[in-house]
Amino acid sequence: MAVGKKKQEEKIDFQAMMEVYQKFAILGLPHKTLESMAGNWTTRTKSWMEPGKPPMESTGTCKAKMLLGKRYLQQEYVGDMMGTTFKGVNILGYDNYTKKYVSIWIDSMSTGIYFFEGKASRDGKTITQESRYDDPVQGPAIWRSVSRIVDADTIEYGMFMTGKAGKNEKMMEMTLTRKK
Repeated sequence: MAVGKKKQEEKIDFQAMMEVYQKFAILGLPHKTLESMAGNWTTRTKSWMEPGKPPMESTGTCKAKMLLGKRYLQQEYVGDMMGTTFKGVNILGYDNYTKKYVSIWIDSMSTGIYFFEGKASRDGKTITQESRYDDPVQGPAIWRSVSRIVDADTIEYGMFMTGKAGKNEKMMEMTLTRKK
């Protein structure tokens, strides 16, 4: 009888566990925000490569689509960086459990993977995330990304880095405009 009771308790625990997972899998307003960012975009980018020098400017595209039942946004960027084609992929989601936006960034100019997490502003239109990364040039650094939904057809994005000297520097800004 004790063995049968133990198996029944394991089954109840498994069911309770599945109920918790199901609860945290429910899509909410943050996922609708991500969905609003899906579509085809043109990009206009400014990158600051050296302090005190004017930014490099380039254009490109971003194709963004929702994945896995509208839980995650996948953004594929293509542009020009220092005379060569640049490609990058961002996967962005909202974790109901931690109540944070989480993302990974990979691109054609490195073999590293950046892991970001952060929160949105009260109105949900600005998502600020940070990543700790051991940069091959700057050493240990904190990267901060800020995405601001201006309107249904415009997103502004900024990337900042704080290196070992503790100075916060703007590295890049991008405006995404929805293709009509």
